[in-house]
Amino acid sequence: MQLFKLLIVFFALNFQSCTSQPEKINGVSFVASRESIDKTHVKPVINVNANYAAIMPFGFIRNLEHPEIVFNTKRQWFGETKAGAKQYIEVLKRKHIKIMIKPQIWIWHGEFTGYLEMVSEADWKTLENSYSKFILEYAQLAKEVHAEIFCIGTELERFIENRPDYWRNLIAEIKTIYKGKLTYAANWDEFKRTPFWDELDFIGIDAYFPVSASKTPTVAEAAEGWKMHKPVIEQVSNTYNKPILYTEFGYRSVDYSGKEPWKSDRNKGHVNLEAQSNTTKALLETFWNEDWFAGGFIWKWFVNHDEVGGVNNNMFTPQNKPVEAILRKHYSNFK
Repeated sequence: MQLFKLLIVFFALNFQSCTSQPEKINGVSFVASRESIDKTHVKPVINVNANYAAIMPFGFIRNLEHPEIVFNTKRQWFGETKAGAKQYIEVLKRKHIKIMIKPQIWIWHGEFTGYLEMVSEADWKTLENSYSKFILEYAQLAKEVHAEIFCIGTELERFIENRPDYWRNLIAEIKTIYKGKLTYAANWDEFKRTPFWDELDFIGIDAYFPVSASKTPTVAEAAEGWKMHKPVIEQVSNTYNKPILYTEFGYRSVDYSGKEPWKSDRNKGHVNLEAQSNTTKALLETFWNEDWFAGGFIWKWFVNHDEVGGVNNNMFTPQNKPVEAILRKHYSNFK
């Protein structure tokens, strides 16, 4: 009888382990605001079954050839500064939301950061010194608040391509300050060439891969579109023996949402909630079950939940749209 009971327990535990889903990084990209936050701003994050938030302080550069980064100024919104990021993190952590600190650069007029490139050695040195001050200040914050992940940069391909030694040295310097997990947010068409994945813990990708040219892609069409990208992503994961992390993912609620998902022109595109829902569902179903995939952070999640998004909004946020329910249900399976 005792042996029989032991066998029942063994098979029950084995069945449970086979059917339960592994925990993933169910993240939101928590957008900086003018004001501080409190627990009421965190409740919608919890309600969508997120367990991580990306906190994104900002530095600013005048143009693509300008080498100096301006950050932590009184002219910035509170949430874009070090003090604001720390306040956000403390409130989120009290509600058991884990943190990725992801400092980002904004180039005036919305120029793409991947094209940031200096024209002289002197300017390169100035940029390197400026970027080090910027990123190391936030590495120190990551240490202070015990952030689970620190992202060392976002979509800076030409900077990295031109100055690979600087980046390896920077990573080494970051590691003397911060002892947690590291990643870099490579653009979707950049990650295959990023030279320092061996130095990091996650292969980070801003996952704006084109998956469908249809006006309203079906889930099946979008899933089919992933078949040309997924093997390449998995191969990079296998090459470096590192998990993939989608440092950003998401689609606008707009016609042709899967064609060029990186585009964010505010005035372009008719609202198409079905297109956003279908492309998002296909991405979640394609990747979250893979053991080499760590999870990701949906773009974007705004602080004042009840005042943003909605069925007339054609931008990225899933808030108050049908896709929010899809995200909530999917994240619930991987908590």
